[in-house]
Amino acid sequence: MEARAPGGVEPAQQEDAAPNPTPPTSPSPLPLPAPPRRPSVSGLSRVTHSLYLSGGAAARSQALLAAQGITAVVRVHAAAEAVAPRLGALRCLRVPVADSPSARLCDFFDVVADFIHDEEQRRGRTLLHCGAGVSRSPALCLAYLMRHQGLSLRDAHAWARACRPIIRPNLGFWEQLVRYELQLLGRNSVHMVSSAAGTVPDLYEPELRLLVPL
Repeated sequence: MEARAPGGVEPAQQEDAAPNPTPPTSPSPLPLPAPPRRPSVSGLSRVTHSLYLSGGAAARSQALLAAQGITAVVRVHAAAEAVAPRLGALRCLRVPVADSPSARLCDFFDVVADFIHDEEQRRGRTLLHCGAGVSRSPALCLAYLMRHQGLSLRDAHAWARACRPIIRPNLGFWEQLVRYELQLLGRNSVHMVSSAAGTVPDLYEPELRLLVPL
């Protein structure tokens, strides 16, 4: 089904997001909440005042969604993955992308970021989730933080990881995020570099030095 503009997604109806690259918007950053003292890895992880990350299990809990005032959900699932739970009156956007380094998640950076921003403008809250809340949904979260909060990729990753320590986008998604940062901001704060573990984002170098003998 062809996706409409983010503001046109009807309640109680799930739409498939269609690739819809648009020119970068001027960031309109809002104050970010203080980093949580005990970041969540199993429930809903709060990233901003209006954005939460999770895996599929937490997203299926109506009690968790209601407790956090979630009004919209972005589901990142390949067609072969689990069937979506019933979401009632929540606005829902589906991103049909597998967790594969070759998958073009970048085709959905703009449409997902703008959907989250639109829900924020409505004074709503969005849950962004994939199967585990580790790779796909965090990558889209980083794109949102760059596009609408004005953060560099390095700062966006540091912030999101402080809120949800298990995030780790696959290397293909990192390459796409690096290109997206250059497109949005005209510069790169993260670079892909060669290492004993292959080509990785340079912010992984300190931990690789601890794992790989020199």
